[in-house]
Amino acid sequence: MSQGWVESSKRGRGDRAVAARGHVLRTLPKVAQRSRGPIKITSTPSTAADVSLTQPLAAGHSGGPLNHGLLTCLTGSENILLGILYALASAALFGASAPFAKILLGNVSPWLLAGLLYLGSGVGLALTRLVWRGAEAGLAKADLPWLAAAIFAGGICGPVLLMFGLAVTPASATALLLNLESVLTLGIAWIVFKEYVDLRLGIGATAIVLGAIVLSWPGEVTFSFGWGPVLIAGACLAWAIDNNLTRKVSAADPSQIAMLKGLVAGAVNTTIAFAAGAQLPQPMTIAAAGVVGFLGYGISLSLFILALRHVGTARTGAYYSLAPFIGAAISIPLLGEAVTLAFFAGGALMAIGLWLHLTERHGHEHAHELMEHDHLHVHDEHHQHDHAEPVTEPHSHRHRHGRLVHKHVHYPDLHHRHTH
Repeated sequence: MSQGWVESSKRGRGDRAVAARGHVLRTLPKVAQRSRGPIKITSTPSTAADVSLTQPLAAGHSGGPLNHGLLTCLTGSENILLGILYALASAALFGASAPFAKILLGNVSPWLLAGLLYLGSGVGLALTRLVWRGAEAGLAKADLPWLAAAIFAGGICGPVLLMFGLAVTPASATALLLNLESVLTLGIAWIVFKEYVDLRLGIGATAIVLGAIVLSWPGEVTFSFGWGPVLIAGACLAWAIDNNLTRKVSAADPSQIAMLKGLVAGAVNTTIAFAAGAQLPQPMTIAAAGVVGFLGYGISLSLFILALRHVGTARTGAYYSLAPFIGAAISIPLLGEAVTLAFFAGGALMAIGLWLHLTERHGHEHAHELMEHDHLHVHDEHHQHDHAEPVTEPHSHRHRHGRLVHKHVHYPDLHHRHTH
């Protein structure tokens, strides 16, 4: 994930860091459960809420609508809406951090500020996890290779490639090249990980990215034909790989993932900064950077991971691309920046892309194969298993899904990663 508006004309993109979320705390330990056989559908429903099962609901589940705070158990299009809200909230927090980071740039070097923002997210999340962890499932052993690869790509390769690229590339060109992250994120999700992307989604993502380009257009652009643009494009590729690999572990606790990412990226960026001769700023500047990093990078990244869980990489990346517009909108009253034609043109393009995404309806008959995993869930049509005693919801434990065939509106979430 990218560096944020800190490097390169203060208009880049930043790694999202850690989120505190309002999920209900688990009040009971994990209990043994009995796996079920294949689940039959008595009819072909039109929506997720219409699924009819031949087996009774799991023990401890009332069968009615469940309210669980921020994680209200939703199905079908409502569950999709929750994922969209997570993505938009992530973009809003990161976008809002940009003008505040710009204010801090007067007192600290860009590279060191990037490191302090990342460290603020990692340390802030670590402290939060000491007092509250929620009911999310922890990282499993099978998750570690994916997470390590994501951190290596986004927390190490990305910043280093950007550093060398910035040294030989004009800031105006860098600001535009950094928009490649969204394009590459969608491309990798579609081509490599086979995430479903139709024409409507592609047009919407293109409109959002074009809006970001218009917003970041510096007026006079100077491109150098050398290794600089290649290195910056490589940094965007590293962050796009990070985004897609993070989706592979998005069933685990987002705060744990974001904490590790923030600590590693913070260590890398501060090391680069001190190696380049940066001086440690005043304690108040460090504290302010920590707060901005915790909110704008930490909480934002946790929400980003939740969005990956609900709507997949391509859609989450597209929604996240709205961050530059949010940052520009806040900069107008906060920093006294001028309202320009580019602001309205970029906003209009982003609005078109957002509308195309929000009105997407993808539904067809599909099969859920046998699967066993661990994540935060409630007992809905996709989670029909027994417990030895009544449990609170939501909760997390390792559980098994039987084969299920049905039809409803869905996005590529944890349970809908089938091919088309």
